[in-house]
Amino acid sequence: MSPASHDVPPGGVLFEVQGLARAYRLPRTSLLRPPRVLTAVRDVSFELRSGETLGLVGESGSGKTTLLRLMLGLERPDAGKVVYHGGSLRREVQVVFQDPASALDPRMRVADIVLEPLRVMRLRGDHAARLSELLRAVGLPEAAARRYPHEFSGGQRQRIAIARALAPRPRVLLADEPVSALDVSVRAQILNLLEDLRVGYDLTLVLVSHDLSVVRHLCDRVLVMRAGEVVEAGDTSAVFRSPHHSYTRTLLESIPTLKKRRAASA
Repeated sequence: MSPASHDVPPGGVLFEVQGLARAYRLPRTSLLRPPRVLTAVRDVSFELRSGETLGLVGESGSGKTTLLRLMLGLERPDAGKVVYHGGSLRREVQVVFQDPASALDPRMRVADIVLEPLRVMRLRGDHAARLSELLRAVGLPEAAARRYPHEFSGGQRQRIAIARALAPRPRVLLADEPVSALDVSVRAQILNLLEDLRVGYDLTLVLVSHDLSVVRHLCDRVLVMRAGEVVEAGDTSAVFRSPHHSYTRTLLESIPTLKKRRAASA
């Protein structure tokens, strides 16, 4: 990971991803054969601009989450590089994971969970006021601060996870399938919350999803991944209106519509 220290204006390039590749050696299945290699990311390049919302879409195993981990610096690429043009990557880039139940420590009260990044990074300020602000921002009452994660619904736990990610005032929020583990009834609420927070906190957002309807709801641009490669990229509206790659067309055709539901129930 190569950080840079200069400021980035709205619309300027925050992340540069250049020729990224990442492969994993799988366990041997035979002493007579060489170990198999799984290529998770293959020659991926793109830019993420300040203030935009970028969607990474593809089926399971397409390399989306591995790409996110490479951007976070949690894994080293086998080839290529990631350049972050902001300040502190650790503070300015935060992540919201797929399953809020496993992302939150069940032994900690909500107040400690949300404020944990501030303590770990030794960020000073009025932590009590920050906690109140964050709980309001994600639509939770102040009384939630004294409770434990198991006392909340899945959607509420994801709100807690989002509040924690926002605590250090990040510039970039990476959301890895943030609604796929939630009931259908609350998915739209969390997506609308992310959009409101993106605007209210001036965030740059990367949304990982296997669901193109989610990406269409939130994203300015989209990268379509298949087997570790980006097979299509462009403005979301243009890709949805006129996809060039057959894989993208297949994904679009799989989006449920009212007409399809009526045909299936007939």
